[in-house]
Amino acid sequence: MVKTGLESLLKNFPTKLKNKKVGLVCHAASIASDYTHCIDVFLKFPCSVSAIFGPQHGLFGQTQDNMVEWEGYPHPTLKIPVYSLYGKNRKPAKNMLENLDALVIDLQDVGARPYTYIWTIKLCMEACMEIGLPVWVLDRPNPIGAVGFDGPMLLPEYFSFVGGAPIPICHRLTMGEMAVMLKDLYFPELDLNVVWMSDWKRNSLFNETGLPWVLPSPNMPTLDTAIVYPGMVMLEATNLSEGRGTTRPFEIVGAPFVNITEVIKALNALHLPGCTFREHGFIPTFQKWQGRSCSGLQVHVTLPRTYQPVFVTIACIYAISKFSHDKFQFKQPPYEYEVIKMPFDILAGSSDLRQVLERKARIQGLPAMWESDMAAFKTLFKEIAHYPEN
Repeated sequence: MVKTGLESLLKNFPTKLKNKKVGLVCHAASIASDYTHCIDVFLKFPCSVSAIFGPQHGLFGQTQDNMVEWEGYPHPTLKIPVYSLYGKNRKPAKNMLENLDALVIDLQDVGARPYTYIWTIKLCMEACMEIGLPVWVLDRPNPIGAVGFDGPMLLPEYFSFVGGAPIPICHRLTMGEMAVMLKDLYFPELDLNVVWMSDWKRNSLFNETGLPWVLPSPNMPTLDTAIVYPGMVMLEATNLSEGRGTTRPFEIVGAPFVNITEVIKALNALHLPGCTFREHGFIPTFQKWQGRSCSGLQVHVTLPRTYQPVFVTIACIYAISKFSHDKFQFKQPPYEYEVIKMPFDILAGSSDLRQVLERKARIQGLPAMWESDMAAFKTLFKEIAHYPEN
């Protein structure tokens, strides 16, 4: 079974953290293999938990929808502050850190650039570098490490809270590796310490780790969700439902105006690898098209290692827009604290992909173009990759 960074501390607690005042950045999925939460694990360690920080969706996943802020509060039993990093502050303020000796981060990612926990880590690293506070990242599996690189690169002028480094949408990195990359690119003076996993292979899926799955966010209920998410998250920037308000978020796409028969016919003609499409109607209980009957489909991933999550989503958008009689639309800002640039553009990484879809241009050449654009990233990836492929 894979041992996470947190499990590694159970066997060998670092001397540098002994008798220190630590702040913990964690959430609902920050657990040991026996389901004990990392806060409770750290209370048994020879250190003092002096502050807790939570990312988007709250400390225990209580804020259901996107872009729902929450604010901090005193911990009811520990009598220490719980600070929100998805409210008035996304970057820890100096007063939140000044009484700490180290900031320890234990967050479960899902392997997609738009997932905000990566960028919470980046802001924590920046804040800690500014005051000389050491950062410790407890590594966890990329649950979709077996899924190949996919999607366009992010251009620096489109950096936002859903993307803050020049990487593709599906990047195959772990949180620890991402932290190393961010240090190299932006925070060379930071005292960064990564507690690596043991026995994790990159070409694996979360269900092969032996670890328990806990929802890292409210609409990430299963590994199936995580596999499709790198692409389907872009539907948030359109008037199509991405399945929020159903029991299979991100696996389902649709809207009242979708001509599903023609859409599935068009998708099948593309012979997309690793998946199949099935007609599936639904009525969202919240979010887009709440209470309205939506014509749609469910993406069933049959071979994750050949599946292209971003390109499949682009194919869905292309087919739906082609047969929507101009009812398909891209949403306008604001989105995730960006008030000027189009939401789809900050998710995609530039305006290029949106313009291709608006022109209804051919999409078949996109994966090859993305592959070419990834050359510099793949070189960087090889330099920082800590774990073997197999």
